[in-house]
Amino acid sequence: MNIKTKKIMFWTVIGLFILLLLNLWTMAPPVLEEQVIFSDFMAKLENDDVGKVTIKGHLVNAVLKDNSRLRTYSADYPDLVQVLREKHVQIEVKPPDESPWYMSFLVTWGPLVLFLGLFVFFMRRMQTGNAALSLVKSKARMLTDDRKKVTFADVAGIDEVKEEVQETVEFLKDPRKFQKLGGRIPKGVLVVGPPGTGKTLLAKAIAGEAGVPFFSISGSDFVEMFVGVGASRVRNMFEEAKKHAPCIIFIDEIDAVGRSRGAGLGGGNDEREQTLNQLLVEMDGFETTEGVILVAATNRPDVLDPALLRPGRFDRQVVVNHPDLRGRSEILKVHIKKVPVADNVELEKIARGTPGFSGADLENLVNEAALWAARQNKNEVGAVDFDMAKDKILMGVERKSMMLTDEEKRVTAYHEAGHALMAKLLPGTDPVHKVSIIPRGRALGVTMQLPTEDRHNHSQEFLYNTLAILLGGRVAEELVFKHVTTGAGNDLERATDLARKMVCEWGMSEKLGPLTFGQKEESMFLGRSFGSKRDVSDEMALEIDREIKRLITENYERTKRVLTEHMVTLKALAESLLEKEVLDGLEIDQIISDSSSIAVLA
Repeated sequence: MNIKTKKIMFWTVIGLFILLLLNLWTMAPPVLEEQVIFSDFMAKLENDDVGKVTIKGHLVNAVLKDNSRLRTYSADYPDLVQVLREKHVQIEVKPPDESPWYMSFLVTWGPLVLFLGLFVFFMRRMQTGNAALSLVKSKARMLTDDRKKVTFADVAGIDEVKEEVQETVEFLKDPRKFQKLGGRIPKGVLVVGPPGTGKTLLAKAIAGEAGVPFFSISGSDFVEMFVGVGASRVRNMFEEAKKHAPCIIFIDEIDAVGRSRGAGLGGGNDEREQTLNQLLVEMDGFETTEGVILVAATNRPDVLDPALLRPGRFDRQVVVNHPDLRGRSEILKVHIKKVPVADNVELEKIARGTPGFSGADLENLVNEAALWAARQNKNEVGAVDFDMAKDKILMGVERKSMMLTDEEKRVTAYHEAGHALMAKLLPGTDPVHKVSIIPRGRALGVTMQLPTEDRHNHSQEFLYNTLAILLGGRVAEELVFKHVTTGAGNDLERATDLARKMVCEWGMSEKLGPLTFGQKEESMFLGRSFGSKRDVSDEMALEIDREIKRLITENYERTKRVLTEHMVTLKALAESLLEKEVLDGLEIDQIISDSSSIAVLA
């Protein structure tokens, strides 16, 4: 409830209280009177007991000669006054009681005054933009100095990106430094990157370092069901920004309003396209906007309109990718400042074991580790807590309550042992981090591999061996139990998808050569990346299917040969899994070493 509503309610209560006091003040003090029927009153009148009578309409108040009082209601009795005169009774006639003047005023003029008051009240609210019907006002929120400022010290792992946007900060601090040489600061900076990499945090840091007003809005805030509202909000937002120039406008998820025109079923009359047109005009139209820098973030730059990306609008595109090993270490240093960490925690080791993690993933890792340590009633977060949090994020939550039969456990153990053994025996593959037959997430068992260093591309040999690792579980089931189960469904799906990419996208088929198949199609009405255009003949499509099948079949047979040669090691791994349920990389190495010695002795 705002202050204005509270004032209205306060004065309404005060007014009602005053009316109550006036009503009580005008009321006569009550007199105790005996009420009798009219015939009893006439009997007392005949006996000369009545001394005075006051008549108010049909109400008759009588004072008897013994000073007692009574009242009655008379019927239409025209001879009442004559009888009273014959008995020499003092007669007083008064008009019936009437309502006070203020009550008549309220009844007559009250509804009109109330209607006019409500009309003026709502008109003032609409003019100030506080009403729900005020749709054209921008929803951009200006962050003031009252909030905690975010600076570049709070942004870690993207040093090159910070250097790129540092020029924008310096221009906002000292624009004449660039203008004296005829330079022009970029009007817009588009921050591009996967989710969770710190795009919004980077925009806040730019505003915090520059010390200028910062307007924040989401791309979806421009889109409404009413035509013209989005364009009006864009105009209103830039008008407010000009009043506070120099300043920064940050639009998060700009792809909600900046998609390529002509990609909707509404055509040129689409409300979103009108909003985009107004945004293009405000950024670089007939009237230029000085001192207002637009910073936008998106993880879908491929769907943005080309006119939005041209120089003069979004002059620069800053790419924020997943952090590397050093970047992850720096991000972890930022997030553990609020967490008491034990001395045995090595941030570099944690960073090495979390490849592909974004800044948001690392923040979640620290938070999960702190929650796990709190559940264990610890005072510090140790290395074990970080390992548990990492396993929970990578492999899912353990479902210990899920009861498996002995046969299901045995099949799962050999399945995971087949994956782990192939990963250990094939050269150039990622090391095995942990193998578990405890159900996690939607899987009955998990084999987790973690690379020792960041990989930016993969060789054909690595992908070929990955196919064999994916098929290791299915082959192990077939060799040991002479039948297969549905547990390998996800493995086969991933293997088939990888083989299709090797043939169709990466040109890793000797028979088909270095060609790509299945070019993406950009539909005018359904948007980009909706599907792939069929650009191959029926004969070529058949050859592609044969190559995909060949890759899968070759690795299936290769995996059979390898696991058959190392059946002793496979059984040793499976039996250890049945006994311990979870094995780490060192334990797996020890089992493989011991079983190999036994095989040599045999």
